[in-house]
Amino acid sequence: MNGTVRGQRVVVVGLGLSGVAAARRAVADGAARVTVNDRRSAAEVDLSAYAELVDQGVQFALGGHDDAVFAEADVIVLSPGVPPLDAVVRAKARGVLVIGEIELASWYTEAPVLAITGTNGKSTVTTLLGEMLESSGFATFTGGNLGTPWCDAVGHEPTAAGGRCVIEASSYQLEATRHFRPHVAVWLNLTPDHLDRYGSMAAYGAAKARIFLAQRREDHAVVPADDPVVLAFARGGAAQVHTWGGEHSEVRIVDDAIIGPGGLRVPVSEIGIKGSHNVGNAMAAALAAHLGGASVSAIARTLRSFTGLPHRMQRVVEHAGVVYIDDSKATNVGAALKALEGVDRPVVLIAGGRDKGGSYEPLVQLLRAKARAVVLLGEAAPLMSASMGNSVAHQAATDMDDAVRRAAALAKPGDCVLLAPACSSLDMYKNYAERGDAFAQAARALKGGAGS
Repeated sequence: MNGTVRGQRVVVVGLGLSGVAAARRAVADGAARVTVNDRRSAAEVDLSAYAELVDQGVQFALGGHDDAVFAEADVIVLSPGVPPLDAVVRAKARGVLVIGEIELASWYTEAPVLAITGTNGKSTVTTLLGEMLESSGFATFTGGNLGTPWCDAVGHEPTAAGGRCVIEASSYQLEATRHFRPHVAVWLNLTPDHLDRYGSMAAYGAAKARIFLAQRREDHAVVPADDPVVLAFARGGAAQVHTWGGEHSEVRIVDDAIIGPGGLRVPVSEIGIKGSHNVGNAMAAALAAHLGGASVSAIARTLRSFTGLPHRMQRVVEHAGVVYIDDSKATNVGAALKALEGVDRPVVLIAGGRDKGGSYEPLVQLLRAKARAVVLLGEAAPLMSASMGNSVAHQAATDMDDAVRRAAALAKPGDCVLLAPACSSLDMYKNYAERGDAFAQAARALKGGAGS
């Protein structure tokens, strides 16, 4: 444990899953007072949904982020994605400790922590890694940015000394870390994303690099051999650096098979997750799992059995000779590029949503070679249309149902209609999963609701 909030006055900013979990943890640790702050007003928040916190004496400061809320705080816990707040900046200047939920959870965790960051592939690698460790017999918690907040696992077997905690860590979460120390830190890649928040790739990369910040010599940094920027960040830390994918890497491709320590060998054709980008994800997970104590047999077994997560290159239906694939999780240009590269047939792409500040030019270049047409929707449609100009056939849709109908009309037998938006979903949907579900529903409706 690196700290405690016992006897402290704690303000948790953000009434989402992470914020609620942090508030519960603060109460359990004996905080003197816990206040949850959210920009939404009391009229917009159904406090009956938080009866447990109310019963525990948690206070609610709703409707904004006034200085008065933070005036007597000893510790401020930020939820992921909370934008920079002037009141928090002023509190920090007064000496108030500002941390995030994963920092808080790490204080109460004795188990080795394996953390994964990167622009793309985090959830896939996190899940793969968690299954490899669980299959090896470890009591394993898999969560963080993916699914369950880490604070909710504290006090259970996976956070005790003999367990394993596999944590997906976004740049937003890593921003507010101080002593967060993964025994194995995996950084998958760095491509433009969230530039609407960070303003530059340097600032975005620096946020992700905090995954190495508190590591020591006995810890491990796991990075791709072919990414010099990520590799340089890893070598700037104290941990031992391990790579995958290079000619001399510990995990690499030899004769069309993944090979690794302990005699690991799995033919690429037998890997359960499909797509060329997922070969790298598989290698990263295998290397991290080995460093985390997983057995070779468990690693190989999981590589073969794990077939992927929802909304990540998920085949939805085939209709009139056209395959419909949901990659709603492709919320940035880099992820959309990987999705397109993983499809071996002509594509009608459905893209758009809320712009995240990056350039669409790399996507346009690939679309010229691979796309039959593009259907655009959401706030970013005009920006994407301007980028495509006359070089890529495209048209605008009013909603997802309209987009799928337009894509179906443009596609020919043997094509793929691919949802890979290259944008956030937040202009039209609660999250990428809701967007993917809307796509799947519209695609299945073409066939009268049947799947394949």
